[in-house]
Amino acid sequence: MNPRAADARLPVAVGPPDVATPATHCTRRAVYPLTSPRATFSGSIRSYEGKRIMTAERTTVGVVGLGAMGLGMATTLAGKGFSVNGFDLSDARRVLAADGGVTPVASLAEVFFDTDFIVFSLPTAKDVAAVVEANLEALKEAGRRVVIIDTSTSEPDVSRDLAAALAGLGHGFIDAPVSGGPAGAANGKLTMMIGGSDQDVALAGPVIDAMSAKALHVGPSGAGNVAKLVNNLLAAAHMVTTGEGLKLALAAGLDAEEALKVLNAASGKSMISEVHFPTWVTNGRFDSGFTMGLMRKDVRLASELAARTGAELPLASAVAKLWAESPLDNAEDFTRMGAFRPVANDN
Repeated sequence: MNPRAADARLPVAVGPPDVATPATHCTRRAVYPLTSPRATFSGSIRSYEGKRIMTAERTTVGVVGLGAMGLGMATTLAGKGFSVNGFDLSDARRVLAADGGVTPVASLAEVFFDTDFIVFSLPTAKDVAAVVEANLEALKEAGRRVVIIDTSTSEPDVSRDLAAALAGLGHGFIDAPVSGGPAGAANGKLTMMIGGSDQDVALAGPVIDAMSAKALHVGPSGAGNVAKLVNNLLAAAHMVTTGEGLKLALAAGLDAEEALKVLNAASGKSMISEVHFPTWVTNGRFDSGFTMGLMRKDVRLASELAARTGAELPLASAVAKLWAESPLDNAEDFTRMGAFRPVANDN
């Protein structure tokens, strides 16, 4: 088991860290489905027909993993009135959490004790499963329904298995990977793609709302993971194809910045071209905070999902090979895959 959420290993979102789309009524209906239990919102209080009324002040949230993303989510929740217990293997991360109003705890068992919701922000599906399995006894003894909100970039099959196992114990499990980066986590402006039962998503509504600007309930358990892997596979492809397009523009005598303006005003536009390239690539910064290793992992997971489901993805397969075989080190920023200038000029 490795519940550590060190900054370099956390699943950091591919989306721009400082850009978030404001929530809309349509989005919120996706998060709080109009089925029983029905969720309605008034100020900071949500009432659930047939369920107990929760407010931030009465609700205890545990956070497992206080890395780049988990720490921001924990301090955001604390700042919005929740009682938050945070765990990380790193003493330094627990100190930072305490500075942000989070109660640091020294063991995972303390996170699972007397908690209404538990937010995971962990490196891999294996870590997520290990944490749950290590605390099944505590969950069996809990006197109320506990809902786990897993924000890690995990695997659909693992999330489905955990949701089924916890449902048998009377608890809930939501896969809710995020986009928005550390800044989005710290200011409660994440985008969340959610898989889980209507009941659990509705119950977790106040916590989800506190952490996100947009939350999309896309289907049952595992659906959020699928959506995130599809998103990151496309982002990986766009990073490569946009870089190659600008390389062609340069070779043909067109200034790359001018070519990028055209792309972003025409049908070649993507978030990668519109946000990532001007922010981190064309200026040579290459410091988005999302590593090659993390993107390689996500592309690999998407490729494995395609193989298991029998989806034939010839272009995506070529993209996956490029990412797997790139000489770039796992610790380097993933935006370096978009580098398009001759190496001698790449600063």
